[in-house]
Amino acid sequence: MTNQKYDWLWVEHIDGSRRVGNSLWARVTLLGALGFPLVGISSYLGREIMPLLPPQQIHFVPQGVVMPFYGIVGVFSGSYLWRATLLDVGSGDNRYDKQGGIITPSRWGFPGDNRRIHDRVPIKDVQAIGMEVREGIHPRRVPHMRVGGTQSVPLTRPGEYLTPGDTEQKAAEPARPPSVPIEGLDRR
Repeated sequence: MTNQKYDWLWVEHIDGSRRVGNSLWARVTLLGALGFPLVGISSYLGREIMPLLPPQQIHFVPQGVVMPFYGIVGVFSGSYLWRATLLDVGSGDNRYDKQGGIITPSRWGFPGDNRRIHDRVPIKDVQAIGMEVREGIHPRRVPHMRVGGTQSVPLTRPGEYLTPGDTEQKAAEPARPPSVPIEGLDRR
C-alpha cells in the first residue's frame, strides 16, 4: 500500500510482521526444531537416524533426554513466528485528519478481543512529537506522539530502520498540521 496525502487528510500505511526475514526465521526455527527430537531418538536407539551426526557422539543421558524438549520449544517458537507473519501483526495505518481534528493510529494484533487496535486522539490533546534516538550496533530511531503527558504512541513499526533524515521527516510531517512542537532528540 502507498501513503495517501490530501489537503486535509494524510493516511500513512505501516508495515507489519509479514516480511521475508520473519518467514525465513520461522522456517529455520521449525526445521531446526524438528531435528532435536530425531537426535534424541537416535541417541536412545544407538542407531544413525540423522546422517550428519553419529549416535556415539551424543549420550542418551543427559543430552539425548534433553534434546526433545529443545525441539518442543523450537516448534512453539517457530509456530509463533509463522502465526505472527501470516496474520501480519503490527500492520495498520496512521490517519491524520485536519478537518475532523483527529489522529487515528490503528494496528492489527493477534486474534481475540483486541484484534484490531484502534485509537482516536484529538489533535488538541497531542502535546508534542518526539524522537527516541539510540545509536550503537543496533541503532534505533523512533518518532512518537506524546499525548496527555505520559502516553506515547509510536509512529512507525518496531524494528523499522530509518535514517536520521527520514526520522526527522516522519516526526515533522504529523507535527505540521496540528502545529505541535517537535521535542528534542532523546539519546540513550
